[in-house]
Amino acid sequence: MSIEQQIQQEKVVSVIRKANEENIVPILEALHEGGINSVEITAETPRVLHIIETAVKHVGDRMNIGAGTVLDTETARAVIMAGASFIVSPTLNTETLKLTNRYGILNIPGVLTPTEIVTAYEHGAKMVKIFPAETFGPNYVKNILGPLPHVKAMVTGGITLDNMTEYLAKGSAAVGIGSNLVNAGKLNTKEDYEKLTAVAKQYTDKVKAFERGL
Repeated sequence: MSIEQQIQQEKVVSVIRKANEENIVPILEALHEGGINSVEITAETPRVLHIIETAVKHVGDRMNIGAGTVLDTETARAVIMAGASFIVSPTLNTETLKLTNRYGILNIPGVLTPTEIVTAYEHGAKMVKIFPAETFGPNYVKNILGPLPHVKAMVTGGITLDNMTEYLAKGSAAVGIGSNLVNAGKLNTKEDYEKLTAVAKQYTDKVKAFERGL
């Protein structure tokens, strides 16, 4: 199964900001135990290349380690060389799409308008990220995908346990969840990581219930 297929099947991607080389592995292990297997470590994080390398070394055989907030080709190539298996961006950069296609790496660019979505697909995108989703809401996703039924869209920005399934019901293929799931700066104790696992399981259980029509 490709990473794209796994993301669409499991539907939840964790967006991790401000992690470090000491807590990234416990964070990932807690998420994995809760059923989340795809994460994006954001590129503005200090020492992000070392953090990605550490993540891939310890859990890369069990999880998809991606890089988020990738704004340009230079950053894209650096995180790919560090081991990132997919990249996510808040914006659409066609040169970055060309580079990731060259390496055979899944690139999920940030889009908002139909024109941006079509442009992304014309340049080889297999998925797009509708961002910021909370500004327009779930109905926007339904409306924008109406004339573009082939598009696979992940929504990010303000996604919570309460509104996640509404976005899925309106056509989102997956959701990206940031600080509502992982707040790296507040994870200090064993109990904190156990709580993270419990919250991750709430998200994955809700996806399973949604798929069963509950």
